[in-house]
Amino acid sequence: MIDLYHLSAEVKKVVLDDKQITKLLNLYFMPELLSLIKSRQSSRIPFDENKPISQEDIHKILEAGSWAPTAHNMQNFEVIVVNDKELLEQFREMELPVSETFIRENYLQLSFSEEELKKKKTGVLGTMFPKAWLDHMIMPAKETGNVPLNIIEPRNQIYPCPTLFILLYNPQKRAPASEGDFLGIMSLGCVLENMWLMATSLGLSMHVISSLSDDAAEHEIKDKLNIPEHLKIAISFRIGYTAAEAKYTRVRRDLSDFVHYNNYNEKEL
Repeated sequence: MIDLYHLSAEVKKVVLDDKQITKLLNLYFMPELLSLIKSRQSSRIPFDENKPISQEDIHKILEAGSWAPTAHNMQNFEVIVVNDKELLEQFREMELPVSETFIRENYLQLSFSEEELKKKKTGVLGTMFPKAWLDHMIMPAKETGNVPLNIIEPRNQIYPCPTLFILLYNPQKRAPASEGDFLGIMSLGCVLENMWLMATSLGLSMHVISSLSDDAAEHEIKDKLNIPEHLKIAISFRIGYTAAEAKYTRVRRDLSDFVHYNNYNEKEL
């Protein structure tokens, strides 16, 4: 895959004005960008702990995040990069609780065959759930959400990785007139996507760990990393080189499934 970061820097060395550079980059990058977007995925497998990420690549990922669109350009986020092996091991030893709500709602997004997944076009295969959970689940629960609660127990959710990114935000600084700070939270998603696409372009893999934002885990992490009390952990993600290829059946809805033209009831131009 082409290193978009370096190629963009080379183009800027040519004597062109900003509009000419933008037009040239757009013409060249459009097909490459769509391919990059499609290749981005969650790698739910161990990463090579003994293959560190270069400081140069970490800087590129952080710079990509810094240029993400945010509501009113508030840039209401901080990033902690954790690559200290002792700290990473401490995080891996944490017992991360799995809530009943998570089990019930996540279970409803599962398919139990590739055929079912391709037909639904949303969700993930049941094999992405821990085997200990699946062994106790029964098919009727898929429709009712009645998952046996005896499978809800703490487990180690953090696979090995050389680097962990923790994205923080200040909930006391909401985007103007944004109920529940919807625009501010959406902005954090833009930051994550920029980082993820840059990481993918560099041949790196990522995996979001939502459980690190739970109250109990967050309290322990904030204590270990001296994070100020007023800040919240929004998103945490592992990043690194995969020890093996991550192979998943990935699905997306067709454009005709969700696009409407001028009127919700109109599906065609």
